[in-house]
Amino acid sequence: MEHITLDGRKMQDKDTVHQYLKTVLHLDEYYGNNLDALWDALSTSHHPLEIRLIYREEMLEQLGSYGESIIKVFEDVAEENQRIVFRS
Repeated sequence: MEHITLDGRKMQDKDTVHQYLKTVLHLDEYYGNNLDALWDALSTSHHPLEIRLIYREEMLEQLGSYGESIIKVFEDVAEENQRIVFRS
């Protein structure tokens, strides 16, 4: 299982979030830079992955409700895809 740590301090706005996630999660070039695309990429992944979010509060301060939506996507994906584990 691959372990990836997401640093909430690096997620400052919608654009930086998706560029950061694309890089850290090794998402394809055609990744759509939105929450639906994040769901699609992770929910169909066959690669075992543990994703850990650190500096959650800092991310939420910077992104507000969009940050909450990101966390919800990760939580929902972890429920849907048994190969994905999410911790925050």
